[in-house]
Amino acid sequence: MTHMLPHANQTIAFIGGGNMARSLIGGLIANGWKADRIWVADHDAKQLESLNSKFPVHTSEDNDKVASVADVLVLAVKPQVLHAACQRLVNTVQSRKPLVVSIAAGVRQPDIATWLGGDIDVVRAMPNTPALVQSGATALFAPKGLSETRRAIAESIMRAVGLTLWVADEAQMDAVTALSGSGPAYIFLVIEAMEEAGVELGLSAETSRLLALQTAFGAAKMALESSETPATLRQRVTSPGGTTERALGVFEDAGLRALFERALTAARNRSQELADMLGRQ
Repeated sequence: MTHMLPHANQTIAFIGGGNMARSLIGGLIANGWKADRIWVADHDAKQLESLNSKFPVHTSEDNDKVASVADVLVLAVKPQVLHAACQRLVNTVQSRKPLVVSIAAGVRQPDIATWLGGDIDVVRAMPNTPALVQSGATALFAPKGLSETRRAIAESIMRAVGLTLWVADEAQMDAVTALSGSGPAYIFLVIEAMEEAGVELGLSAETSRLLALQTAFGAAKMALESSETPATLRQRVTSPGGTTERALGVFEDAGLRALFERALTAARNRSQELADMLGRQ
């Protein structure tokens, strides 16, 4: 099912044509954004050639050329090169005054606005890798002064690859990074551990892998589609004195909840450190 995007007749330009940009472009086109209104800049000609083979969008190796036509400018480059990319776009952005959406992890909104010369509407977005299969979770932050129209545009762009939500305080983006940004790796680790345990219990590697993958998928789907909390769903499949109760007891005795809290806190703290480092460029 598609949903038409607000202001899909505007021109959207991507600085960076990597996997996340490609995923967004696919979602936008599927949801009604016209391909001839999409521009992509990347210094890698092969990257652009690959993009053109899949989508009838405009491409260029010249960032400034692409930015000069943008109503919405999506910054999709690596965090380490964002400062330099922004500095080269200052004149064009100041002249054009597009809505800027950054998906560069860890770079704070005020830093991006400053690097672009100030007085620019900048939305910071934190998607995660499942966006590559249109199942992402993206948190968005913008200053209070951003218009409802521009908020709607930014949200609709990121909604093309999954769930979106806004945070009121940018400091919460570090917690978002710890939970959903890094979160897929935690789930992959759990799947990996379940698979290995299944093999230790005598299952073939293929059988164990398929059962672990489908169980993780099915549990997430149930939780998403249910009005009940994960705690209630867990209790419902835990029969007193049964196998599930015995396994969950091992997890609880080992301090699984406290371990997750420590892990996410460590990730949050590292996110803060990296943002401080990137902001000092």
